[in-house]
Amino acid sequence: MTDDCEFLSQLIHFDFNDKEAQLYFYLLKYGPKTPSLLAKSLKTYREDVYRTLTGLIDKGMVSPSLDSPTIYTAVELEPALDMVLKKHESELREMEIRKQELLELAQRQVFRPTSDELTTFKIVKSVKEAITIVLSDQPSSEKRILWVAPEAAVIAFSLFGINEAAKKFVERGGCIRGICDVTYPIIEPVQELLDIGEDVRHLSKYRGVYLAVFDSKLCWSSINVDFTRISLNEPLSILQTDDSAYIKHLTSTFEILWKQSIPAAERIEELLKEGPPQV
Repeated sequence: MTDDCEFLSQLIHFDFNDKEAQLYFYLLKYGPKTPSLLAKSLKTYREDVYRTLTGLIDKGMVSPSLDSPTIYTAVELEPALDMVLKKHESELREMEIRKQELLELAQRQVFRPTSDELTTFKIVKSVKEAITIVLSDQPSSEKRILWVAPEAAVIAFSLFGINEAAKKFVERGGCIRGICDVTYPIIEPVQELLDIGEDVRHLSKYRGVYLAVFDSKLCWSSINVDFTRISLNEPLSILQTDDSAYIKHLTSTFEILWKQSIPAAERIEELLKEGPPQV
């Protein structure tokens, strides 16, 4: 393995995706560049470069100039990695708080069964576990799936086979309605959902409870599924239950949000007219 390949491999293990690692390494090695030069050198599209730069800026790995055109500079490696570590420490503390809140909610017995059937509760703890459950539950859902998800989850739908299963579900006559905050980086994943036949709507800057209801038989809820790394091993804290009262509550919540949202196709058209964000 060459030094370059080894460096890139270590960056990926340090919570970078492939494109982020390659772009940061290029800036570190060859100095500040404009998006146009980066797209040409890395043999990719400018829109793809903008999305990758946005992720690196959020991580504190790249800083933009105030000039026009904007020039992007790699932050020195050691202080940049220190910022990533601090961010993860903060996220872990927040996740622990959210976990305790979810466990306390489950223990309060807010969900009271109205029949003799046994109600079950479970905490889904990773992206891999969530994907496995969704892929196994979709075929058993005969009529309807509702979801409200963050940007990272919408990307995961496309990467981990959820959209393929959803397409088959729709082809069998199933109805899928979803809500998310449609931003420029997820235009393609959202368009993929629309092409499948899902009815997707945009709700600007939504940061409330995320949820999924599978055919009024099973539901999920969480306030912490906005993971930053698209990985099967990424930790989650999702409450899963088949409690009928809670399913009705989440369904009502979804319908309220649905009325507040607009068609995703309209939002995508608006974003394409505006063009990629200038960062």
